[in-house]
Amino acid sequence: MKKCNTLEEVRTEIDTIDTKLVDLISERSHLIRQAANFKESVAEVKAEDRIEFILQRARQHAIEKGISPNLISELFTIMIDEMVETEIAELRNKNSF
Repeated sequence: MKKCNTLEEVRTEIDTIDTKLVDLISERSHLIRQAANFKESVAEVKAEDRIEFILQRARQHAIEKGISPNLISELFTIMIDEMVETEIAELRNKNSF
């Protein structure tokens, strides 16, 4: 981790990280759309076991990194909920043709 010497440096680093976060979420979203091509039902999209696995893995990683697992869990829950809706829409579009 970079050691910053001024508030401006800290803010610049945060801005860089924020951009990377959006880029990574975008990549994940594109993969989610692809996943819809391999699923046949909304139940497959909502794969509760998979979601629980992802959340637990993210929480564990947060603990290892020394950050709040609750924060990470909440962020992932929001992201997953939104992406599940996107995947359901993709599935419905695929099945409407």
